Parts: sequence; structure tokens; C-alpha cells
Amino acid sequence: MLINFYVEDHIKSALMEDIGFGDVTTESIVGEDKIFEASLVSRCEGIICGLEVFKTVYKILSEKVNVDLIFKDGDKIKKGDILARIKGPGKYILLGERVSLNYIQRMSGIATETHKYQQAIGNLPCKIVDTRKTTPNFRAFEKYAVKIGGGALHRFNLSDCAMIKDNHIQVAGSVTNAVKMVKENLSHAHKIELECDNIEQIKEALPLGVDIIMLDNMDLETMKEAVKLIDHRAIVEASGNVRLETVREIAQCGVDIISSSAIVAKAPTLDLALDM
Repeated sequence: MLINFYVEDHIKSALMEDIGFGDVTTESIVGEDKIFEASLVSRCEGIICGLEVFKTVYKILSEKVNVDLIFKDGDKIKKGDILARIKGPGKYILLGERVSLNYIQRMSGIATETHKYQQAIGNLPCKIVDTRKTTPNFRAFEKYAVKIGGGALHRFNLSDCAMIKDNHIQVAGSVTNAVKMVKENLSHAHKIELECDNIEQIKEALPLGVDIIMLDNMDLETMKEAVKLIDHRAIVEASGNVRLETVREIAQCGVDIISSSAIVAKAPTLDLALDM
């Protein structure tokens, strides 16, 4: 998912934002001739994600900085683990400290939160998936982190899949009208997902041949009824009011996937540090 040139361009933009016209503090204290060593250290337990992105920050700043990765993305880490060792001119190690940590802390936090949700689902045949509620211009990194955490991915953007939501239905006049209008304009390569708020909408949708039916903010009993009614004629997605403490009972209703913005939008950053 994270193509090299995309990652490098993104990091260059982040470094430009952070460094500006120069680090007035670091450049006053240390020059390029002073070689230092540093360690990327975990301050807590979690799932590490973004190590190659962390390494790329220093690759862009200076080829004189060597980053030796000790763990790999997806590994479980514990407090006190040394995740990477960095050696090179102290100037560049300090220049890249904040940006490199911003990437890896954010990505690791999402991977860790996703892992918690998928673990809560356990051995049930259901996957936790993300949504488009992501940080602007950081979606590729956040979706990569979801995947590393053991989750699955929803559509990347609006062009991936036709998703007919409540406002689309309102504008079109009915579920039937909305689906027909989309089918008239859609490529054969795209799937159609329909958001349903109630059982009546599902009954109207089933003869129309949609690929995915989203059960939006339904209670557990209604979800069970909906799954039985759909009877494998479409992929069933549950969404709305999904929390860590509720995700397993939602999965027990028989849905195929559970989408939640919480695994990204509400994920705390993982506590990592760069120790010189």
C-alpha cells in the first residue's frame, strides 16, 4: 500500500513543515561532524507499525544516518523494548526526531487499536474494517496501519465502490430509484453497497441485486433478523455505535464485516521515544 515515492514525497512535505528554514536550536548546539547513537524505545505494550516510514525520514535527511530496525511491522512489543538503533550525525538525528516519531506513534496506535477490536471478535467469521473518517492526506498510512493490526479495509476513496447512503436515497426518492440510477452509470468492475436503516429497506433492496448491505445503527435483534432475511444474498456489514465492548456481540449476529471509525479516529498514539 505504501509506495516508496508516495511515502518519500509525504515525508518531505512533513519535514518542510517542521524544519522550516532550519532548526535554530540544534544548529546552535551540534554540527555534522559529531556522531551520536540513539534508540527508538517503547514506553508501553502494543503493535508496532511504521518502522520503514520511520527509517525513511532519516534516509531523506542524510545518507550518513544508519537506522537498524530490530522489530518489524506487526510485531507485538512491550514496555522497554528497543525497536531500532540509529547512528549518525547528531544534527540529523535531532532534525528528524519529531517527524519520525509522529508517523510511527500514530500508525502504531491505530494498529494496536485495530488489533484489540479483532481480538475481541475472536474466532467468529467476521472482520473489523475501517471507514473514510481518516486524517486528511494521511489516509494511506492509517489504512496500512489497520491492515497491520489485523483488520480489513473498506473502500479507499469515493471512486472505489458505489455506496448509497441515506442522503442519496433521500435525493433519489427511494432505494429502488437510487440503485437503478447508480447501475445505469457504474462500471462492471465496481460493487454497490446500500445503507439500510430498517427491515423494509432491506426487503426493497434484495431483488435489486446489490453486493453489500450495510445495517446502519440497528439494535442486535434487528440485525439478527436482517442477517436471516438476507440469507447470504449479499455481504452483510454492520455499522454505527461500534465500541470495543460491543463489537463481539455485533459479530455474533452473523454479519460478515463490522465497520468502525473508532479504530482510526479514536486510536491513541502509542508511547514511543527516541533516546540519545
